[in-house]
Amino acid sequence: MTSLYAPDPALEELLEIKHFEDNFDVLEFITAISDKLITQSKDDNGPFDPAPFIRTFEHSVERLLEIRKDVQERKESLENSLRSAERDFSRRLTQLNTGFEDVNKTFNKMESSIGQVGKSAVRIGEQLESIHVSRQRAQAAHDLIDYYNQFSKGDTQRLDSLRKDGGKAGRRQVATTLRRLLTVAKEVDLPDAEQTRERIDKYCEQFEKDMLRLFDKSYRKGDPNMMGHCAQTLIDFNGGASCVQIYVNQHDFFISKAQMAEMGTLETSEMWSSLEDPNAPVPKDEPGLTKLFGEIRYTVDQEYRIIQAVFPNPPVVMQVFLQRVFAQSIQPYLEQLLSQAQSQSTLSYLRVLQLAHVSTHKLVEDLKAYDFSTTVTRPADARSLELANATSSNPTVAIATMLETAMEELFLPYSEGVKYIEKETRMLGELYSQSLERFNKFHEFAMKAKSTNLFDRLALLTGASPATTATAASAGAAASAAASAAFMNISGRIRGAAGVTAPAAPVQPAIAEKDKVDLPTEEEGRLSIDVAERLLTWHAEAVGRCVELSAPSDMPKNISALMKVLEDTIAKGYIECSIESATTLMESRDTRLEPDLQPIRTLKEIDMICHLWQQYTSIALLPLANTSVTVRREMSIFHNQTLSRVEGGSSGMLQRVTDAIIAWLGSQLTKQKKNDFKPKNDDLAFSRMNTEPCETCCEMLDKVRDVAKENMSGKNLEMFLTTIGVAFHTLLLDHLKKFPVSANGGLVLTKDLKSYQDTVVSFGYPALSERFEFLRQLGNIFLIQPDILKSYITENYLGRIEPGLLKPYLAQRSDWAQFERDFDFRTPMESVANTEPGTPSATSGSTSFTDSAGVSTTGMMMRDLENVRIGGPTGIPLLASASNGSGTFSGRSGHGRNRFSLSGFGFQNSHGAAGGSSSLAPPASTTSVNGNTGTAH
Repeated sequence: MTSLYAPDPALEELLEIKHFEDNFDVLEFITAISDKLITQSKDDNGPFDPAPFIRTFEHSVERLLEIRKDVQERKESLENSLRSAERDFSRRLTQLNTGFEDVNKTFNKMESSIGQVGKSAVRIGEQLESIHVSRQRAQAAHDLIDYYNQFSKGDTQRLDSLRKDGGKAGRRQVATTLRRLLTVAKEVDLPDAEQTRERIDKYCEQFEKDMLRLFDKSYRKGDPNMMGHCAQTLIDFNGGASCVQIYVNQHDFFISKAQMAEMGTLETSEMWSSLEDPNAPVPKDEPGLTKLFGEIRYTVDQEYRIIQAVFPNPPVVMQVFLQRVFAQSIQPYLEQLLSQAQSQSTLSYLRVLQLAHVSTHKLVEDLKAYDFSTTVTRPADARSLELANATSSNPTVAIATMLETAMEELFLPYSEGVKYIEKETRMLGELYSQSLERFNKFHEFAMKAKSTNLFDRLALLTGASPATTATAASAGAAASAAASAAFMNISGRIRGAAGVTAPAAPVQPAIAEKDKVDLPTEEEGRLSIDVAERLLTWHAEAVGRCVELSAPSDMPKNISALMKVLEDTIAKGYIECSIESATTLMESRDTRLEPDLQPIRTLKEIDMICHLWQQYTSIALLPLANTSVTVRREMSIFHNQTLSRVEGGSSGMLQRVTDAIIAWLGSQLTKQKKNDFKPKNDDLAFSRMNTEPCETCCEMLDKVRDVAKENMSGKNLEMFLTTIGVAFHTLLLDHLKKFPVSANGGLVLTKDLKSYQDTVVSFGYPALSERFEFLRQLGNIFLIQPDILKSYITENYLGRIEPGLLKPYLAQRSDWAQFERDFDFRTPMESVANTEPGTPSATSGSTSFTDSAGVSTTGMMMRDLENVRIGGPTGIPLLASASNGSGTFSGRSGHGRNRFSLSGFGFQNSHGAAGGSSSLAPPASTTSVNGNTGTAH
């Protein structure tokens, strides 16, 4: 039984403590215990026997309890051991900490002791150094006294031996000794001190000559080491100024340039032939100057390396070299250039000055690359600074700053104060005066011709005077020939204006070239955008020079001075001169001739020139004065005032053109014959298309329309043509009241009115079309039979007004007396008007119906037509009251008094009613144009 229930060895092995370490899995442990039992149970065919399982698990539990007890005991034992070890560690750590503190205290004591020793050593070193310095001074003083005594005795053997046998170090020691001896000799006051001083000075002079001779010999041999030794020795001796001077003075570059300067000649080039031509491009370079600056760049590049290798203080030497380059090479050549340019013209002088300034600025920028401030050089002792003191007023200035200063001093004589800007403004004035000479001469003749007769004007045009004709027969013959030609030309124009072909001018004999009179042509007297562009181009070139040559602080006021020259020339000397001349010619023009429409063409040129001028000023000039708010404000005010003056002159000129056109149309209407609308020969009336005044007026209106549309646009064009149309409409209203019309004459009248309407409708503005449609309907009253006349005048436009206002027109019908009594024209308003004193009766038959307040009956009729539309409410108001003030055209005896205002090269009609035979207002549209909306382009 014992063996039967003995534990399985495999189970005992599983219950060892080692199997419960590391990664223990309970499931695997149970499986391992029960696998064998399960297998045996399956092999047994009998019923399931749980006893083996119970025994195995009981044994396992017992064994596990034993293992847990052992583990617990081992755990308690290890914890006791750990606590004991921790106590031992804490005790040991405390002991070590105590020992470390003791060591640290010992180290601090040792460090303090070492510090005390170091301080003592430093004090001892300082004392030793002081003693050494004192000893050196004493030794140096002893040597100086010894050398001085030797010089007093005339014995220099010791110094000679040191200089000849001591090598480089000996020569440097001799240099230092001699420098000190010079100082001592100046302070010693003994009986023989003067003689000793002379000997020392003589010896020093000889020593310097020997060193300079050695430096020059080494320079010619190209030995930089010996040159550097000589330079350092001379720096120790007297600062080295003499060494630098001989190095610079004997340089081949300065010797050759000095020889060229003595010759005093410049290289000839194509630049000089076109330099004084303002239309030629600005030269970019001058061959001689370009060659000189190229040599300077090459020489400086070579000398940069030599100076850096030879001299212990290269920045100072380079400054001396560059200063000599500016003073001895650039300045003489610049003076020759400017002298030759000045002998040509002021423009040549200014162009060469700008060219030289630009080229020199480029050279300075290139030479800044040779600044030694970024280069590591060998150290020099304090004596090297004496060279800087001897050669430069500010030895610490960098080469870049020195170059800027040298350039500023180079051009200072030409740009200081107001020298430059005076030359620039004077040159521009002379250039503009020459360019506009023939233009001004043409208009001067036009102004002089205002108050003279035809033959006096011809004399002015030819430029002949009584004195010249009396003293020079040939000049008189030339003037007579020119006068004849001019007379034929004017005569031809007059004949052409009257519709008569001028006979061919006789062939004049050839005039000798010297006897020809150079007269300005009409083309030369016209405004030209090309001339304005040329003036602005010259000015832009002057502004470029101003920017280049002016100091930043002087820039705004210089630009302002240049702008005033341009404004005076282009406004007063060019545009206003043309306006004044055109106005004078219009005033002096024979009213029997057609109005001259050339001023309208001139307006287009004025507009384009002013636009170009304004853009140039705002883009190119005003921004350059931004640094000075005051100057910029003054420039803007001056420019705006000048533009306003030009606009005022243009407004006045256009006003006179308008007055002339309206006056001429009125004069043509006065040529209407009394019986044109009451012809006796019916066949002739039907065969004739229009009356002569109608044809001439329509031709004139066509010309005005074509010229206006060619040279104007937008609201300006609309306002101008509307003003002409409205004024002509007013003239026709008065015109129809002056002529009797027969039944057949009514056909002639309607043809004329239809031509007027077609011509004005071609203007392209509905407001005018409505006015002349009303006029056509008004003309139809001379064709309507008397029995339907009363119903006709109550329809369309005529139906919107009081019938009594139509009586002056109905009264011109040849059959009016037959049916006059059938019409009752009395109205409440007419009754009131007839009761006022001085008011003519409406039945008096007079053609003028004006009350005492200056308001005509036609004006009353216009009030009734104020809201008349053609075809319904989509039309535009046709007529307005004569008393509207703004936007009305008022006339007296057929002549209007209209006032235009050109603002931004647009114009507005701002005349008020002045009373007269009739008053008429333009359509309700904008009458003021601001800005450039209507400018002609």
